[in-house]
Amino acid sequence: MSTTLFISDLHLSAERPVITTLLLDFLQGRAARAQALYVLGDLFEVWLGDDAIHPAYQPVLENFRALANSGVPVSVLHGNRDFLLGETFERLSGCRLIADPTLIDLNGERTLLMHGDTLCTDDVEYQQFRAHVRDPETQRRFLAMGIEQRIAMARQFRDASRERNSQKPEAIMDVNQDAVANVMRRHGVRQLIHGHTHRPAVHDFELDGHAARRIVLGDWYEQGSVLVCDAAGCRLENLGGT
Repeated sequence: MSTTLFISDLHLSAERPVITTLLLDFLQGRAARAQALYVLGDLFEVWLGDDAIHPAYQPVLENFRALANSGVPVSVLHGNRDFLLGETFERLSGCRLIADPTLIDLNGERTLLMHGDTLCTDDVEYQQFRAHVRDPETQRRFLAMGIEQRIAMARQFRDASRERNSQKPEAIMDVNQDAVANVMRRHGVRQLIHGHTHRPAVHDFELDGHAARRIVLGDWYEQGSVLVCDAAGCRLENLGGT
């Protein structure tokens, strides 16, 4: 039975080598037997540009490329931490960067794939920040900086984000149901898969009189998390962890 796998929010970094090892095992094992693999954002904790690839990421790129070369297509969405992934990343990893959102046929079901951060519309401060850092001119200026300067700025952004988030109610940082309904209507789907919120679950609800489903992927902070979809349906599974 052919399977399609979905993962997100791995937040890979040199400081968390156990999770990197877990991913490599996953790519060499479970993913190698899949029909396709989708990474729905935040593969890396930070990506400072394709010209500033951390040495700790090299085994990850090599294993993704080996998987793609074996015939398993790997598609990657930008997340809010690694939105500077570019053409060099694609070439080195063998992965294909796809738009957010992307519509696919998943075992006969029109399914929308998103990272999920644009659905958190109640967090107005974050949406304003996102618009700023996704602006092409902002990105051009950032990539024109030296790498050490980029590292310092990324650390500053991360620390400020953690401070702001610690003061926000949890509900504000979750998706807005109206935003979910609107994007599903716009794309004519009844199934949505996303990450970002780190709240793995399957939410069944009614959309305009029809059954609909929103599947949220888990993060890889303490363990691995994968959504497995085949002809029998979709199910969230945990992998080993720390």
